[in-house]
Amino acid sequence: MSQLCLYFVFLLFISISLKVTSQDINAERDVLLDLKRQLGNPPSIQSWTSSSSPCDWPEINCTANSVTEVHLADKNITVPIPPTICGLKNLTLLDLAYNYIPGEFPPLYNCSKLQTLDLSQNYFVGSIPDQIDRLSTLVYLDVGANNFSGNIPPSIGRLSNLQTLYMYQNLFNGTFPKEIGNLSNLEVLGMAYNEFSPVRIPQGFGQLRKLRYLWMTRTNLIGQIPESFNNLSSLQHLDLSGNNLEGPIPGRLFSLNLTHVYLYHNKLSGEIPRPVEALNLVEIDLSMNTLTGSIPEEFGKLQYLDFLNLFSNRLTGGLPASIGFLPALRDFRVFRNNLTGVLPPEFGLHSKLEGFEVSQNQFSGQLPENLCAGGVLQGVVAHTNNLSGEVPKSLGNCRTLRTFQLHNNRFSGEIPQGLWTTFNLSTLMLSNNSFSGELPSELALNMSRVEISDNKFSGEIPATVASWTNLVVFQASNNLFSGRIPKEITALSSLTTLLLNGNDFSGELPSEIISWRQLTTLDLSNNKLSGEIPAAVGSLPNLLNLDLSENQFSGEIPLGIGNLRLTSLNLSSNKLVGRIPSQFDNLAYENSFLNNADLCADDPILRLSDCNSELHESKGLSSRHISIILPFVILFSLAILVLSFFIVQDYRRKKRRQYLATWKLTSFQRLDFTEGKILSGLTNDNLIGSGGSGKVYRIIINPSNEYVAVKKIWNTKKLDYKLEKEFLAEVEILSSIRHSNIVKLLCCISSEDSKLLVYEYMENHSLDRWLHRNKKSSVSGSGSVYQTVLDWPTRLRIAVGAAQGLCYMHHECPTPIIHRDVKSSNILLDSEFKAKIADFGLAKMLTRHAGSHTMSVVAGSFGYFAPEYAYTTKVNAKVDVYSFGVVLLELVTGREANNIDQNMNLVEWAWHHFSEDKPITEILDPELRESSYLEDMIMVYKIGIMCTRASPSTRPSMKEVLHALRSCCPEDGQGAKKKITDIDMAPLLGSVTGTYLSSYKNSKKGFEEDDSVIFDV
Repeated sequence: MSQLCLYFVFLLFISISLKVTSQDINAERDVLLDLKRQLGNPPSIQSWTSSSSPCDWPEINCTANSVTEVHLADKNITVPIPPTICGLKNLTLLDLAYNYIPGEFPPLYNCSKLQTLDLSQNYFVGSIPDQIDRLSTLVYLDVGANNFSGNIPPSIGRLSNLQTLYMYQNLFNGTFPKEIGNLSNLEVLGMAYNEFSPVRIPQGFGQLRKLRYLWMTRTNLIGQIPESFNNLSSLQHLDLSGNNLEGPIPGRLFSLNLTHVYLYHNKLSGEIPRPVEALNLVEIDLSMNTLTGSIPEEFGKLQYLDFLNLFSNRLTGGLPASIGFLPALRDFRVFRNNLTGVLPPEFGLHSKLEGFEVSQNQFSGQLPENLCAGGVLQGVVAHTNNLSGEVPKSLGNCRTLRTFQLHNNRFSGEIPQGLWTTFNLSTLMLSNNSFSGELPSELALNMSRVEISDNKFSGEIPATVASWTNLVVFQASNNLFSGRIPKEITALSSLTTLLLNGNDFSGELPSEIISWRQLTTLDLSNNKLSGEIPAAVGSLPNLLNLDLSENQFSGEIPLGIGNLRLTSLNLSSNKLVGRIPSQFDNLAYENSFLNNADLCADDPILRLSDCNSELHESKGLSSRHISIILPFVILFSLAILVLSFFIVQDYRRKKRRQYLATWKLTSFQRLDFTEGKILSGLTNDNLIGSGGSGKVYRIIINPSNEYVAVKKIWNTKKLDYKLEKEFLAEVEILSSIRHSNIVKLLCCISSEDSKLLVYEYMENHSLDRWLHRNKKSSVSGSGSVYQTVLDWPTRLRIAVGAAQGLCYMHHECPTPIIHRDVKSSNILLDSEFKAKIADFGLAKMLTRHAGSHTMSVVAGSFGYFAPEYAYTTKVNAKVDVYSFGVVLLELVTGREANNIDQNMNLVEWAWHHFSEDKPITEILDPELRESSYLEDMIMVYKIGIMCTRASPSTRPSMKEVLHALRSCCPEDGQGAKKKITDIDMAPLLGSVTGTYLSSYKNSKKGFEEDDSVIFDV
């Protein structure tokens, strides 16, 4: 009977327990359904219904039939998280990453069992709350990639259970607390990419004895690495790059069991301490510092060392021979130091070496014989040293080699035949050595750049040169080449640069050069070429630099050359006759026609005879063997000319003095020209552009054929108030900022009726000319037709460069700047296609911590307006982000911002295509669809989509955009490795739905709310 009673009691207990559990799970389902409602019933969680158990929902994990984990990452959530979620009493994990959640840090303090909280990659703003320590059970906290600002509170040091703390890439501009050192269980600390106030690394960080991963890239650290770091016995990954650290590296640091060390882009000084027993080191990166002393011999004991990066320091002495014996060494980079001695011959023999960069040192001796012994070598960069001897024959059999750079050394002998044709080689740079031999009959299929100038190569250019189909740059100046320039070379339609000057070529220049439609630079000077200059030269649409001097060309100058927009021209020392093209009849080309006795010009300013004078008529007739003019006629004409010359010159000097007296020059850079030089160049022949606020001229400033661009703001004595404001705005901004991706303002010159801004000259003009050349050339009637298709790597470099300029303006200027007129025509390109932001006439400075600035009028360019800009006058940095997004879409699609159809501009068209889930490849520029870079193009297309979202608060910052664009590049432009694990930009590049398209149609609504979200830059 007693056993039966116990059995019934047990059944009763089970029944009660099941009833209680059922009630609990039903209550938790109600909490989650209420959460779904407050989140706006997003389609991504439609499986949450009242007819099913939460434990069966994909986003929910349960323990003992109770909800313990909620996974809402990447669910397109766009509203704040309500505190009611803490009704889940057993909640231990909440993942909200990769959404678009606005507002301040969510009030989750009643989630008493919460251990994992992931808020990363959202749009949270404000500061981390002081009461953060109320989440006392937290083990994992990630608030990375948000817009948090201010200080990190000391109370975070009271989260005693915390093992992982990520706070990277926010807008923190205060300090971080030393109390972080109290987190005795902390294993991972990531605070990178925050502009904290200048701060030293707290000594207390040395108490983090369990710390394995420390990531503090670009956090404005100063001072020395503290000695207390010697106590970080568990440390495996140390990244303090991009700061302002100084002093020596702590001597015992290398005794830690590190697997990664990144200390580049600092200001460390002193010698590298000798590693003691750091045998587990895998990667060492101490690049871009001011380290001195020699490379320690003990580096050769690091048997697991995979990557040794010491470039851009002040290291001296030789390389320890033991480094050549390292069995795991894959990349070795010590370029830009003061290292001497010979390169250890064992390099490559004991490991699978992939990269070998020792350039810009003082190494001597020979190149190691076995660099490619492992069969995976991709690059040898050893230029600018004192290396000598011959190139090892083994490198001729290295099929993996992609770049080979030995220029500026003392090498001699012939190049191994196999090196010319090795399969993957694309860059061969051997200039300024003593190499000899002849050009090969075949060249590697992928070869795009061959630079062999200033050597002793000889013989003729082979007729098989036509097979070098991918060659873009061919520089062979100052060698011993002879014979004719073969017509087969005109088949190289991809050439942009051809330098054959300083050789012994003879005969005529092939007339078929019309196929060189991408050529920008042609230098055939100092040879023995003869015959007439082919008329086809005047049909090369992209030619910028032409030098045919010191030859024996005869006949007249083709008139078509005058239609080219040349930045430099030299036809001196030939046998040319007749009239020069009228476009060159100005002082910008005064040294372009010297020593051609029978050339004439209509303007006596040039040092040529007057085509309209009897004197020149006599010379022209004489050269054509028709008649001879009597000597007394010549003397009489000369006398008249001399007298007229002095009268005119005296008049011009008086007028010039009166004219210059009315002008005032204000310089912002060191100048090598006067205002007179600029003013004399304001002629229609030098006019290269015009716009709503004035005209732009290209003016030569010195005998070296250097140019400046001059923007003339207006040309009327009636003062225009709007243009005066634009002028003052541009001068104020450009005179106060310095950045390599922002056009440099040299000076301004003003008078009562005109304002001149003098800039550095950008040889390749503006981006829109290259992207939209065919449409513009058909209507412009100009001789400059941009037929060259910008390849994708060039477009990507342009995008990164422009983004760097805008990022500097928004995030790095002492007074942040909004441009307000970002567009492809305001992105200028220098001779290397480096992008620079220009035209700041509409820009406005914002004071730090100020809200949106209200503009009296809406300014900018149609097609690039952010939607909120068209309906309100509030301005923040997101208007530039939107406009830059339009530029990215132009780069990817090749289409103009407004030229789609009557109903849609480029942004609407791109979003419409995206919302219909059509293949992205259909929208890409047809001229690039067959490119091998489709994945990167699609990535940039998605970045453009993110930038052009209707709501300003959902657009990324320029800092985020720049980081995402750099992730598309193999390198960041400074030779640093791309660290994929640093920041996952998935939310920036992730999926978006058609719901955003509809917001454009209703874009007049809700922008007052969005405008309140101002980035505190």
